[in-house]
Amino acid sequence: MNLGPRRLACERCLRPQVTCLCALVRPTSHRTEVLVLQHPQEQRQAKNSVALLRLSLAQCEVVVGERFAPGELAALLHRPGRDTWLLYPDVPAAPAPVQAKAGGAGGEGPMRLVVIDATWRKSLRMLLEHPALLALPRLALAAPAPTCYRAIRAARRADQVSTLEATVQALSLLEGPSFDALPLLNAFARFVAGLASRSAGSSPLR
Repeated sequence: MNLGPRRLACERCLRPQVTCLCALVRPTSHRTEVLVLQHPQEQRQAKNSVALLRLSLAQCEVVVGERFAPGELAALLHRPGRDTWLLYPDVPAAPAPVQAKAGGAGGEGPMRLVVIDATWRKSLRMLLEHPALLALPRLALAAPAPTCYRAIRAARRADQVSTLEATVQALSLLEGPSFDALPLLNAFARFVAGLASRSAGSSPLR
């Protein structure tokens, strides 16, 4: 059976060349390590922001999965000499550990920031199914900045932002003026505008 010609993919961003992200990448230095636990369904989303985040941040590891074995997860979460924090709101369904609620930024030393990339419902399920994640001290964004993401993806909660935007805001909170968020946020705005334009023109978002 002839399936037609295969679309050429970019070797760097792994996306079809028509939607290649590489021209948008703005290398961004930072001190905090970032670990993204990405739900498999998000990996296949053309609208997902993590590919641009991974290519732009100097220290960003993306691991795709929905359920992790305890030993595997422990090895991912903890690195020698770094304090690990989870970027997630303190919600009644999954309250932060009492001894580890962060009113502002995290610890003084080097940090490893864990980010769950999934829909709200799936991220909550991933959190509840992994005691090691629930036990992490929590970093929450008290008042997330307005998102441009709604131009291409609906949100169920008013405070929901993209994974890229949430991570960038967290790094700005943790690292202060030394972290330059603007180039990456501007690149993300162009990414969203490009997807919205293709959608309006009835081009498939692949």
